[in-house]
This record gives sequence, structure tokens and C-alpha cells, in this order.
Amino acid sequence: MTYPIAGDLFLDDLHVGQTAERRHRITDDTIRTFAALTGDYSPLHVDEDFAAGSRFGRRLAHGLLTASFITEIIGMELPARNGIYMGQTLSFRKPVFIGDEVVVRASVAAIDEEKCRIRLTTLCLVDGQVVLEGEALIHVPKRPWP
Repeated sequence: MTYPIAGDLFLDDLHVGQTAERRHRITDDTIRTFAALTGDYSPLHVDEDFAAGSRFGRRLAHGLLTASFITEIIGMELPARNGIYMGQTLSFRKPVFIGDEVVVRASVAAIDEEKCRIRLTTLCLVDGQVVLEGEALIHVPKRPWP
């Protein structure tokens, strides 16, 4: 199977401020698939009646489901196949619900040429509101010269 990749980038191709963005619609199927993959069947995510009685009033997406969308940008676009995901900080700000469209954005915040690493600021937004923020550390090789 072939997946669309924006283009493999090397450290030399990147600059501070460079940004990539993707969008994901949260559905019941998305949540149930994530629950099956992780084994996290918390009733806040999969049980309408339980969630209705919670402080959220309805089912919500797993926080790590939302966070997992960040890896798409790193693996498919910024820097794509040349990147090695080394670490990620996450700060969950607001819940994400079924029907929400999550805008995922990663921007190059710093480049360490000596260590061949970049630091990305990572954001997930719903209706312009930050629901998740953090930073990712990515190893990116320099362009091999012939």
C-alpha cells in the first residue's frame, strides 16, 4: 500500500517557522477503533449513558487519540520518512467530542544542526481553540552529499 507523502525533508531543507497542518473529524468509529487498538474502553469514551452523567455531559475522544494525529504530520510531512520521533510533551487543555474537527499543526521552533534535531511546537485546535499543545523532538539527518 502506498501512502501520500508530501516529500522527504532533510535538516538542510527545514527552517524555523516552517509549518504543516492536517485535519481530522472525530467520529464514533474513530473512538471505537482507538479503544480497540489501545484496550482503553473507559465509559467516558464508549458509553453514552455513563458519559451523559459525567461533567462533560457526553462522550469524548481519548486524549491520546487527539495526540496521535501529531505523528501523521511528523511521519508524512514534516520531515516525513527521514524523521525519527524522539519525544513529545503534551498538555491537554479542553475535551474533544464526536463531530469535532481537529486541526493539527506542527511548526519548526528550533534547529540543532550539531545534533541533527529539530524541535516542533505542536497544537491541536477545535473551532480555533487550543485543545492540546506541546513540543516534539525529532532527529532529522543532514542531506547526504554525493
